[in-house]
Amino acid sequence: MTQLNETVLNELVGRVLGDLGGAVSVPLVRIGDALGLYAALKRTGPATAEELAEASACAPRYVREWLSAQTASGYVHYERGTFSLTPEQAFVFAEPDSPVNLIGAFDTAAAMVENQAKVQSAFKTGRGVAWGDQAGCMFCAVARLFRPGYVNALVQEWLPALDGVVDRLKAGAKVADVGCGHGLSTILMAQAFPKSRFTGYDFHPASIAAATAHARAHAVTNVSFEVGRAQDFAGRDFDLVTCFDCLHDMGDPAEAAAHIRRALKDGGTWMVVEPMAGDTLEDNINPVGRLYYSASTMICVPTSLAQETGLALGAQAGEKRLAEVIRSGGFTRVRRAAESPLNMVLEAT
Repeated sequence: MTQLNETVLNELVGRVLGDLGGAVSVPLVRIGDALGLYAALKRTGPATAEELAEASACAPRYVREWLSAQTASGYVHYERGTFSLTPEQAFVFAEPDSPVNLIGAFDTAAAMVENQAKVQSAFKTGRGVAWGDQAGCMFCAVARLFRPGYVNALVQEWLPALDGVVDRLKAGAKVADVGCGHGLSTILMAQAFPKSRFTGYDFHPASIAAATAHARAHAVTNVSFEVGRAQDFAGRDFDLVTCFDCLHDMGDPAEAAAHIRRALKDGGTWMVVEPMAGDTLEDNINPVGRLYYSASTMICVPTSLAQETGLALGAQAGEKRLAEVIRSGGFTRVRRAAESPLNMVLEAT
Protein backbone atom coordinates (compact mmCIF):
# COMPACT_ATOMS: atom_id res chain seq x y z
CA MET A 1 0.00 0.00 0.00
CA THR A 2 1.26 3.48 -0.88
CA GLN A 3 2.53 5.38 2.13
CA LEU A 4 0.67 8.66 2.55
CA ASN A 5 2.25 11.86 3.73
CA GLU A 6 -0.31 13.04 6.27
CA THR A 7 0.82 16.66 6.11
CA VAL A 8 0.56 16.81 2.33
CA LEU A 9 -2.78 14.99 2.43
CA ASN A 10 -4.25 17.38 4.99
CA GLU A 11 -3.07 20.38 2.99
CA LEU A 12 -4.75 18.99 -0.13
CA VAL A 13 -7.99 18.22 1.70
CA GLY A 14 -7.98 21.72 3.17
CA ARG A 15 -7.49 23.19 -0.30
CA VAL A 16 -10.34 21.10 -1.70
CA LEU A 17 -12.67 22.08 1.15
CA GLY A 18 -11.90 25.71 0.42
CA ASP A 19 -12.67 25.15 -3.24
CA LEU A 20 -15.95 23.43 -2.38
CA GLY A 21 -16.89 26.35 -0.18
CA GLY A 22 -16.36 28.66 -3.14
CA ALA A 23 -18.29 26.36 -5.46
CA VAL A 24 -21.36 26.16 -3.25
CA SER A 25 -21.23 29.95 -2.84
CA VAL A 26 -21.98 30.45 -6.55
CA PRO A 27 -25.79 30.17 -6.27
CA LEU A 28 -25.83 32.15 -3.03
CA VAL A 29 -23.89 35.07 -4.50
CA ARG A 30 -26.12 35.08 -7.56
CA ILE A 31 -29.23 35.08 -5.34
CA GLY A 32 -27.82 37.97 -3.35
CA ASP A 33 -27.25 39.92 -6.53
CA ALA A 34 -30.53 39.05 -8.21
CA LEU A 35 -32.65 39.87 -5.17
CA GLY A 36 -30.76 43.04 -4.31
CA LEU A 37 -29.51 41.76 -0.95
CA TYR A 38 -26.02 43.17 -1.38
CA ALA A 39 -27.36 46.50 -2.60
CA ALA A 40 -29.83 46.70 0.29
CA LEU A 41 -27.16 45.81 2.84
CA LYS A 42 -24.87 48.50 1.47
CA ARG A 43 -27.73 51.00 1.55
CA THR A 44 -29.00 50.21 5.06
CA GLY A 45 -25.67 49.76 6.77
CA PRO A 46 -25.49 47.41 9.79
CA ALA A 47 -28.76 45.49 9.92
CA THR A 48 -30.28 42.42 11.48
CA ALA A 49 -31.49 39.62 9.26
CA GLU A 50 -35.05 40.80 9.82
CA GLU A 51 -34.20 44.38 8.86
CA LEU A 52 -32.45 43.27 5.67
CA ALA A 53 -35.37 41.01 4.83
CA GLU A 54 -37.75 43.94 5.13
CA ALA A 55 -35.48 46.22 3.09
CA SER A 56 -35.25 43.67 0.29
CA ALA A 57 -38.81 42.32 0.49
CA CYS A 58 -37.58 38.79 1.19
CA ALA A 59 -38.50 36.14 3.74
CA PRO A 60 -36.54 36.61 7.01
CA ARG A 61 -35.68 32.93 7.56
CA TYR A 62 -34.04 32.63 4.15
CA VAL A 63 -32.21 35.92 4.58
CA ARG A 64 -30.84 34.86 7.97
CA GLU A 65 -29.40 31.64 6.55
CA TRP A 66 -28.02 33.46 3.51
CA LEU A 67 -26.32 36.03 5.74
CA SER A 68 -24.82 33.27 7.87
CA ALA A 69 -23.36 31.58 4.81
CA GLN A 70 -22.03 34.88 3.47
CA THR A 71 -20.42 35.64 6.82
CA ALA A 72 -18.75 32.22 6.93
CA SER A 73 -17.39 32.89 3.43
CA GLY A 74 -16.01 36.27 4.43
CA TYR A 75 -18.30 38.06 1.98
CA VAL A 76 -20.36 39.82 4.70
CA HIS A 77 -19.22 41.30 8.03
CA TYR A 78 -20.94 40.25 11.28
CA GLU A 79 -20.69 42.01 14.63
CA ARG A 80 -22.95 42.07 17.68
CA GLY A 81 -26.01 40.67 15.99
CA THR A 82 -25.89 42.84 12.87
CA PHE A 83 -24.58 42.32 9.38
CA SER A 84 -22.90 44.81 7.05
CA LEU A 85 -20.59 45.17 4.08
CA THR A 86 -17.12 46.52 4.63
CA PRO A 87 -16.00 49.00 1.95
CA GLU A 88 -13.92 46.23 0.40
CA GLN A 89 -16.81 43.75 0.37
CA ALA A 90 -19.07 46.37 -1.19
CA PHE A 91 -16.42 47.06 -3.85
CA VAL A 92 -16.57 43.40 -4.93
CA PHE A 93 -20.28 42.63 -4.55
CA ALA A 94 -22.33 45.84 -4.51
CA GLU A 95 -20.71 48.40 -6.81
CA PRO A 96 -21.36 47.56 -10.48
CA ASP A 97 -18.66 49.87 -11.85
CA SER A 98 -15.94 48.77 -9.45
CA PRO A 99 -12.87 47.37 -11.26
CA VAL A 100 -13.07 44.31 -9.02
CA ASN A 101 -16.82 43.67 -9.17
CA LEU A 102 -16.83 39.88 -9.58
CA ILE A 103 -20.54 39.05 -9.83
CA GLY A 104 -20.08 38.28 -13.54
CA ALA A 105 -17.49 35.66 -12.65
CA PHE A 106 -20.06 33.84 -10.50
CA ASP A 107 -22.55 34.02 -13.39
CA THR A 108 -19.92 32.57 -15.72
CA ALA A 109 -19.13 29.77 -13.28
CA ALA A 110 -22.83 28.84 -13.14
CA ALA A 111 -23.03 28.77 -16.94
CA MET A 112 -19.94 26.55 -17.07
CA VAL A 113 -21.55 24.03 -14.74
CA GLU A 114 -24.71 24.06 -16.84
CA ASN A 115 -22.58 23.49 -19.93
CA GLN A 116 -20.85 20.41 -18.50
CA ALA A 117 -22.83 17.76 -20.39
CA LYS A 118 -22.07 19.27 -23.80
CA VAL A 119 -18.37 19.74 -23.13
CA GLN A 120 -18.08 16.32 -21.51
CA SER A 121 -19.48 14.75 -24.67
CA ALA A 122 -17.03 16.77 -26.78
CA PHE A 123 -14.13 15.27 -24.81
CA LYS A 124 -15.00 11.93 -26.43
CA THR A 125 -15.71 13.14 -29.95
CA GLY A 126 -13.10 15.89 -30.23
CA ARG A 127 -15.71 18.16 -31.75
CA GLY A 128 -16.52 21.61 -30.44
CA VAL A 129 -19.48 23.27 -28.77
CA ALA A 130 -20.58 26.27 -30.81
CA TRP A 131 -20.87 29.62 -29.05
CA GLY A 132 -24.56 29.75 -29.92
CA ASP A 133 -25.08 26.29 -28.40
CA GLN A 134 -23.55 27.06 -25.01
CA ALA A 135 -25.89 26.33 -22.13
CA GLY A 136 -27.63 29.13 -20.27
CA CYS A 137 -26.91 32.78 -20.92
CA MET A 138 -23.19 32.32 -21.31
CA PHE A 139 -23.12 35.44 -23.50
CA CYS A 140 -24.74 37.58 -20.77
CA ALA A 141 -22.41 36.19 -18.11
CA VAL A 142 -19.25 36.77 -20.13
CA ALA A 143 -20.35 40.30 -21.04
CA ARG A 144 -20.90 41.06 -17.36
CA LEU A 145 -17.60 39.45 -16.38
CA PHE A 146 -15.56 41.68 -18.69
CA ARG A 147 -17.55 44.88 -18.17
CA PRO A 148 -15.69 46.17 -15.05
CA GLY A 149 -12.35 45.91 -16.79
CA TYR A 150 -13.58 47.74 -19.85
CA VAL A 151 -15.33 50.48 -17.84
CA ASN A 152 -12.25 51.20 -15.76
CA ALA A 153 -9.39 50.74 -18.24
CA LEU A 154 -10.41 50.85 -21.90
CA VAL A 155 -10.70 54.61 -22.41
CA GLN A 156 -8.59 55.63 -19.42
CA GLU A 157 -5.53 53.39 -19.96
CA TRP A 158 -5.60 50.98 -22.88
CA LEU A 159 -6.39 53.29 -25.79
CA PRO A 160 -3.96 56.00 -24.57
CA ALA A 161 -1.20 53.35 -24.49
CA LEU A 162 -1.48 52.95 -28.29
CA ASP A 163 0.70 55.10 -30.52
CA GLY A 164 -1.28 58.12 -31.74
CA VAL A 165 -4.66 56.37 -31.61
CA VAL A 166 -6.42 58.69 -29.15
CA ASP A 167 -5.59 61.74 -31.28
CA ARG A 168 -7.12 60.04 -34.30
CA LEU A 169 -10.21 59.07 -32.33
CA LYS A 170 -10.68 62.61 -31.07
CA ALA A 171 -10.39 64.00 -34.60
CA GLY A 172 -12.76 61.43 -36.10
CA ALA A 173 -11.72 57.88 -36.98
CA LYS A 174 -13.34 54.80 -38.46
CA VAL A 175 -13.27 51.87 -36.03
CA ALA A 176 -14.27 48.20 -36.18
CA ASP A 177 -14.79 46.25 -32.96
CA VAL A 178 -14.52 42.62 -34.07
CA GLY A 179 -16.03 39.95 -31.83
CA CYS A 180 -17.94 42.67 -30.01
CA GLY A 181 -20.41 40.40 -28.20
CA HIS A 182 -23.03 42.53 -26.47
CA GLY A 183 -21.24 45.68 -27.58
CA LEU A 184 -20.06 46.97 -24.20
CA SER A 185 -16.58 47.80 -25.47
CA THR A 186 -17.93 49.36 -28.67
CA ILE A 187 -20.37 51.61 -26.87
CA LEU A 188 -17.81 52.76 -24.29
CA MET A 189 -15.50 53.87 -27.09
CA ALA A 190 -18.32 55.51 -29.05
CA GLN A 191 -19.40 57.48 -25.99
CA ALA A 192 -15.85 58.66 -25.35
CA PHE A 193 -15.13 59.71 -28.95
CA PRO A 194 -18.29 61.19 -30.50
CA LYS A 195 -16.50 62.36 -33.67
CA SER A 196 -15.51 58.81 -34.57
CA ARG A 197 -17.68 56.13 -36.15
CA PHE A 198 -17.78 52.62 -34.68
CA THR A 199 -19.05 49.34 -36.13
CA GLY A 200 -19.29 46.23 -33.97
CA TYR A 201 -19.11 42.82 -35.63
CA ASP A 202 -19.93 39.44 -34.12
CA PHE A 203 -20.81 36.07 -35.65
CA HIS A 204 -23.56 35.46 -33.05
CA PRO A 205 -26.84 37.10 -34.18
CA ALA A 206 -28.38 37.17 -30.71
CA SER A 207 -25.39 39.09 -29.38
CA ILE A 208 -25.67 41.62 -32.20
CA ALA A 209 -29.36 42.08 -31.35
CA ALA A 210 -28.45 42.67 -27.70
CA ALA A 211 -25.71 45.13 -28.67
CA THR A 212 -28.07 47.06 -30.93
CA ALA A 213 -30.65 47.31 -28.14
CA HIS A 214 -27.95 48.40 -25.70
CA ALA A 215 -26.82 51.22 -28.00
CA ARG A 216 -30.40 52.34 -28.52
CA ALA A 217 -31.06 52.35 -24.77
CA HIS A 218 -28.04 54.58 -24.21
CA ALA A 219 -28.88 56.86 -27.17
CA VAL A 220 -25.48 56.29 -28.78
CA THR A 221 -25.77 57.35 -32.41
CA ASN A 222 -22.21 56.96 -33.75
CA VAL A 223 -22.24 53.18 -33.51
CA SER A 224 -23.86 50.32 -35.42
CA PHE A 225 -23.70 46.55 -35.17
CA GLU A 226 -23.57 43.89 -37.88
CA VAL A 227 -23.38 40.11 -38.00
CA GLY A 228 -19.99 39.21 -39.38
CA ARG A 229 -17.10 36.80 -38.86
CA ALA A 230 -13.59 37.95 -38.04
CA GLN A 231 -12.21 36.40 -41.22
CA ASP A 232 -14.63 38.05 -43.66
CA PHE A 233 -16.56 40.93 -42.03
CA ALA A 234 -17.59 43.75 -44.33
CA GLY A 235 -15.93 47.15 -44.33
CA ARG A 236 -12.58 48.62 -45.29
CA ASP A 237 -10.27 51.55 -44.56
CA PHE A 238 -10.50 51.36 -40.77
CA ASP A 239 -8.16 53.50 -38.69
CA LEU A 240 -8.48 51.12 -35.76
CA VAL A 241 -9.66 47.53 -35.33
CA THR A 242 -10.17 46.13 -31.84
CA CYS A 243 -10.61 42.58 -30.56
CA PHE A 244 -11.50 42.17 -26.89
CA ASP A 245 -10.94 38.77 -25.26
CA CYS A 246 -11.94 36.90 -28.40
CA LEU A 247 -8.94 36.19 -30.67
CA HIS A 248 -8.16 32.95 -28.83
CA ASP A 249 -11.81 31.85 -29.24
CA MET A 250 -11.70 32.05 -33.04
CA GLY A 251 -11.48 28.95 -35.18
CA ASP A 252 -9.00 30.52 -37.59
CA PRO A 253 -7.33 33.47 -35.85
CA ALA A 254 -4.56 33.55 -38.47
CA GLU A 255 -7.06 34.17 -41.27
CA ALA A 256 -8.78 36.70 -39.03
CA ALA A 257 -5.45 38.50 -38.64
CA ALA A 258 -4.97 38.53 -42.42
CA HIS A 259 -8.47 39.89 -43.03
CA ILE A 260 -8.05 42.57 -40.36
CA ARG A 261 -4.76 43.63 -41.96
CA ARG A 262 -6.56 44.04 -45.30
CA ALA A 263 -9.40 45.97 -43.64
CA LEU A 264 -7.07 48.52 -42.04
CA LYS A 265 -5.85 51.69 -43.68
CA ASP A 266 -2.12 51.94 -44.24
CA GLY A 267 -0.78 53.06 -40.89
CA GLY A 268 -3.81 51.70 -39.07
CA THR A 269 -3.68 49.92 -35.71
CA TRP A 270 -5.03 46.64 -34.42
CA MET A 271 -5.59 46.48 -30.66
CA VAL A 272 -5.82 42.94 -29.30
CA VAL A 273 -6.92 42.52 -25.68
CA GLU A 274 -6.33 38.98 -24.40
CA PRO A 275 -6.29 37.22 -21.02
CA MET A 276 -3.10 37.73 -19.04
CA ALA A 277 -0.85 34.70 -19.48
CA GLY A 278 2.77 33.67 -19.56
CA ASP A 279 4.14 31.62 -22.42
CA THR A 280 4.40 28.28 -20.55
CA LEU A 281 2.27 26.23 -18.19
CA GLU A 282 4.81 26.86 -15.45
CA ASP A 283 4.27 30.62 -15.90
CA ASN A 284 0.52 30.22 -15.45
CA ILE A 285 0.34 28.09 -12.32
CA ASN A 286 -1.27 30.82 -10.25
CA PRO A 287 -4.81 31.92 -9.29
CA VAL A 288 -5.40 33.81 -12.56
CA GLY A 289 -4.11 30.93 -14.66
CA ARG A 290 -6.31 28.53 -12.73
CA LEU A 291 -9.43 30.54 -13.56
CA TYR A 292 -8.50 31.02 -17.20
CA TYR A 293 -7.48 27.40 -17.87
CA SER A 294 -10.79 26.24 -16.40
CA ALA A 295 -12.79 28.71 -18.48
CA SER A 296 -10.72 27.78 -21.52
CA THR A 297 -11.55 24.09 -21.07
CA MET A 298 -15.27 24.75 -20.74
CA ILE A 299 -15.76 27.71 -23.11
CA CYS A 300 -12.84 28.84 -25.26
CA VAL A 301 -11.46 25.59 -26.66
CA PRO A 302 -14.94 24.11 -27.40
CA THR A 303 -15.94 27.36 -29.14
CA SER A 304 -12.87 27.36 -31.37
CA LEU A 305 -13.13 23.64 -32.20
CA ALA A 306 -16.71 24.19 -33.40
CA GLN A 307 -15.46 26.56 -36.13
CA GLU A 308 -13.51 26.15 -39.35
CA THR A 309 -9.85 25.19 -38.77
CA GLY A 310 -10.40 24.98 -34.99
CA LEU A 311 -6.93 26.16 -33.98
CA ALA A 312 -8.03 26.26 -30.32
CA LEU A 313 -5.38 28.63 -28.98
CA GLY A 314 -6.98 28.59 -25.54
CA ALA A 315 -7.29 31.43 -23.07
CA GLN A 316 -3.70 31.01 -21.84
CA ALA A 317 -1.97 31.05 -25.21
CA GLY A 318 0.56 33.62 -24.04
CA GLU A 319 2.05 36.68 -25.73
CA LYS A 320 4.62 34.79 -27.82
CA ARG A 321 2.03 32.50 -29.45
CA LEU A 322 -0.44 35.34 -29.95
CA ALA A 323 2.23 37.48 -31.60
CA GLU A 324 3.05 34.62 -34.00
CA VAL A 325 -0.59 34.44 -35.07
CA ILE A 326 -0.85 38.22 -35.44
CA ARG A 327 2.34 38.45 -37.52
CA SER A 328 1.13 35.63 -39.77
CA GLY A 329 -1.58 38.00 -40.97
CA GLY A 330 0.94 40.52 -42.30
CA PHE A 331 1.61 42.68 -39.25
CA THR A 332 5.27 43.52 -38.75
CA ARG A 333 5.25 45.05 -35.27
CA VAL A 334 3.57 43.64 -32.17
CA ARG A 335 4.15 45.04 -28.70
CA ARG A 336 2.53 44.82 -25.29
CA ALA A 337 1.15 48.32 -24.83
CA ALA A 338 -0.57 47.87 -21.46
CA GLU A 339 -1.63 45.24 -18.96
CA SER A 340 -3.79 44.59 -15.92
CA PRO A 341 -3.92 41.63 -13.54
CA LEU A 342 -6.42 39.94 -15.89
CA ASN A 343 -5.54 41.24 -19.36
CA MET A 344 -2.72 42.11 -21.72
CA VAL A 345 -3.14 44.73 -24.45
CA LEU A 346 -1.21 44.10 -27.66
CA GLU A 347 -0.70 46.73 -30.35
CA ALA A 348 -0.16 45.45 -33.89
CA THR A 349 0.83 47.62 -36.85
